[in-house]
Amino acid sequence: MSLHASYSDTELLDLIRLGDKVAFSEIYSRYWKKVFTVATNKIGQLEEAEEIVQDIFISLWDRRESIIITTSLNAYLAVSVKYRVIKILAKRSQYNKYADYSLNVIPIASNSTEDWLEFEELKSRLELLVSNLPEKCRLVYKMSRENGMSQKQIAAEFCISEKTVEAHIGKALKVLRTGLGQLFL
Repeated sequence: MSLHASYSDTELLDLIRLGDKVAFSEIYSRYWKKVFTVATNKIGQLEEAEEIVQDIFISLWDRRESIIITTSLNAYLAVSVKYRVIKILAKRSQYNKYADYSLNVIPIASNSTEDWLEFEELKSRLELLVSNLPEKCRLVYKMSRENGMSQKQIAAEFCISEKTVEAHIGKALKVLRTGLGQLFL
């Protein structure tokens, strides 16, 4: 039994902010099974549920010095699972939409190599522009556009205001419009 086992979640979080790895291990031991169970029940795939657990605890450790938990740790972790599940389900949904689209539309239109090459060039240019965005701006844009998360969800994920999320998305779209516009000049 760990020395930290008798500590409250709040005390452990205070120790984690100071870099205490034993306190982090105690939090992990207390909550990993609960997080994993919820993720597995929602996602239905063990590998993805394991990834969710890893992502949540890695994020907790990486953000340990700046994280502010206004509810209980249990509630914070529950919300974290919910958002990561939503992200995975949104990604699956986008993949399924693309798969349906490619099966129904691309074979009909695939007789034009030129159209395909233009599409690939546009896609490459977009990926390059997105990769060159400032880090926070890029992450917010990807969560919004690629993962289908709402501004409210992104704000909660980064502990920032919805206005800040909106500003990041606006900045990203402006940069992308300008960069893609040059492609067509």
